[in-house]
Amino acid sequence: METIEKLKYELRIRGLSPLTIRNYSFFVKKFIEKTNKPIEDINQEDAKKYIGDLFESKSKNTIMLASASLKFYFNEIIKKDFSSIKLPKKERKLPSVLTKEEVKTLINSAETEKSRLIVSLLYSSGLRVSEIVALKRGDISLKDKIGWVRLGKGGKDRIFTLSETLANEISKYLQRRTGEYVFSENKPLSTRNIQKIIYGMRKKSGIQKKITPHTLRHSFATHLLENGTDIRIIQSMLGHSSLSTTQVYTHVSSEQIRKVANPLDGL
Repeated sequence: METIEKLKYELRIRGLSPLTIRNYSFFVKKFIEKTNKPIEDINQEDAKKYIGDLFESKSKNTIMLASASLKFYFNEIIKKDFSSIKLPKKERKLPSVLTKEEVKTLINSAETEKSRLIVSLLYSSGLRVSEIVALKRGDISLKDKIGWVRLGKGGKDRIFTLSETLANEISKYLQRRTGEYVFSENKPLSTRNIQKIIYGMRKKSGIQKKITPHTLRHSFATHLLENGTDIRIIQSMLGHSSLSTTQVYTHVSSEQIRKVANPLDGL
């Protein structure tokens, strides 16, 4: 489908991530197939009907992503007005966070060295799953216990830290392996691969909470905050462009909430 290829090309030259390109292409392709019209005849009413039908079976976040995909397609690819379509607001759910004991239990449930190192690095660095699969040998300095995310979200580089114990373990692991990437040979692992690893570890650990790679990132940020790390430093470590994004962790730190003196006890 020529129009989808044009969409992908435009997204690539804007520097958007492979995941965004895949998602936008998926929703636009589904929209075109469901509308079943020549591209030149597609209009805002078709988009409204498609988005409206999604409310019957999809989450608000999925609907938001579909809406954003169509907005980009209308405005940038077929050059048609999209202004009368009001996009749904993003749900403001607090992220799920593991306790430190749960993180330890999860890591100890790993069946392979590779799985244990991947989960340990996700937690100790706050990396996104897309960033960890793209991590190359040259991106880490095990001697200095630091690494670099190359062209992360928003096209930005940033530094992350490694725990001394983990740096030593990764060093020994890499000595026995060849290849360009830290956790794979000559091409990145799929993010789905890591999601499956964590799903299996959660089942084995007996932890009842839903756990995704991003749960470990949330836990990293929350535990740093509980340890007294300045929120602006956490913002930099996570690669957030806005402090308001990082401030969600001030609402999920149960440790800090428990430290607040309850006014009833002071009566």
